[in-house]
Amino acid sequence: MKLFAIISRISELTHCFFIHVFAINSRSHSGGNPRPGEISLAHHGVLFLDELPEFDRKVLEVLREPLETGHITISRAARQAEFPARFQLVAAMNPCPCGYLGHHNGKCRCTPDQVARYRGRISGPLLDRIDIQIEVPALPESELLARGAAEPSAAVRERVARARELQQARQGKPNAALAPQEIELHCRLDAAGEALVRQAIARLDLSARAYHRILKLALTLADLAGAHRIEAAHLAESIQYRRAFN
Repeated sequence: MKLFAIISRISELTHCFFIHVFAINSRSHSGGNPRPGEISLAHHGVLFLDELPEFDRKVLEVLREPLETGHITISRAARQAEFPARFQLVAAMNPCPCGYLGHHNGKCRCTPDQVARYRGRISGPLLDRIDIQIEVPALPESELLARGAAEPSAAVRERVARARELQQARQGKPNAALAPQEIELHCRLDAAGEALVRQAIARLDLSARAYHRILKLALTLADLAGAHRIEAAHLAESIQYRRAFN
């Protein structure tokens, strides 16, 4: 089956919580006295949500505040409490209810309306806070069984570590934590980059939030490539990661 991999807020991968489809209303933050739930337990780690559209809409909307601020405020009859919740959100979903939309075997029988309703379970404001939205197609048997050389994990880890060290030296924090004023300072674009982002804003109806997140991701791509500034290629790749649902 083909999946959509969705990633938001690249940060420290110190913990990982795997949550399948079940009612997590009581697992987020609940009870008479507020207690830390899954999203706070994933602080400075990874929160992985499988079968994203199967979660209750109200539960998914709870993610909007911590994805934006890094904390969550819970109000109960007894009192109000604030918990830390700066995590990396990773989620997966099928492209349609049956899971075979676009599959090379042509097994999908979902109607366009069914596909639209399925994807519509994830709100626009939540998607707006998700930096990377990638369509992962199913591989044909020939490619799945083929053996080829791949970049070792150690090399990827080293490249990521160098990029993080660069960010700490440049601004004292990871790119994901940059404030709007800091984005203007560190994410300056050349004429080609400005023309490209203007075109993207017009065609994709990007919000100010999405625009800032695209710039931060483009800066991260530049850091990973060892570039001294954001180039048009980094910006184009960053924009491309927001087109899975368009």
